[in-house]
Amino acid sequence: MPLRLVLVTVAAASALVTQFVMHNTGSLPEINLQNLSKPKPVAIAGVASVIDGDTIEVHGQRIRLNGIDAPESRQYCDDAKGFEYPCGRRSVQALDEFLAASRPVHCSFVTWDRYGRFVGDCARSDGANLAAWMVEHGQALDWPKYSHGEYAPQQSKASAARVGLWVGSFQAPWDWRAQHNDDGPTSAPLSVFGSGNSACNIKGNISAQGERIYHMPGQKYYSVTLISPGKGERWFRSEAEAVAAGWRRSKR
Repeated sequence: MPLRLVLVTVAAASALVTQFVMHNTGSLPEINLQNLSKPKPVAIAGVASVIDGDTIEVHGQRIRLNGIDAPESRQYCDDAKGFEYPCGRRSVQALDEFLAASRPVHCSFVTWDRYGRFVGDCARSDGANLAAWMVEHGQALDWPKYSHGEYAPQQSKASAARVGLWVGSFQAPWDWRAQHNDDGPTSAPLSVFGSGNSACNIKGNISAQGERIYHMPGQKYYSVTLISPGKGERWFRSEAEAVAAGWRRSKR
């Protein structure tokens, strides 16, 4: 077949895919064209090893748990007293212990992601869903962008019980990745859960008298101080930044 005809055929196929997606969804998602030619496996089953809090590996295939996002392995969060702890590693440990209790794992195929990973709905041999368990125990978040709120009930339960991440304050994993990418910090607004995050954990509070006071992790009223951006309250990355913005340090 002449090269020109091959190129025209590929271009035409790509145009048809685009038209189909636009017609059925009204938008054009990020598509890795290499994944279009990949086989669509029905399922993968076997003993899993844990890569991070939302990714496992079975028979050499990386599997991304569908609909959730867990802290990155290098990510830190704040505990109930405002002290940092390795929440990413804690999430890995929780998933590893959960899997060890009932092997093997079975994953049904959902899609390929842009990194070539198998995205799937996974369950232990006893039927317990990995993603649901991780969210319910506060070790991962429901990711509405992909889950459409499927794990919102489990997340509400974890938040109310203040378990896992919800015991203190943390930055949403998707924002943490954006802030720590190779291109440097992002200027996009961050989603902060609980009452703070490890990258920006100084609380700029406005008292009932209108006085601007910042609280450092470990101070007496740090854990009970809540930040309301709507009132003009905010977070700071350093004391110098807080002072420059017109806040004074809490005396206790």
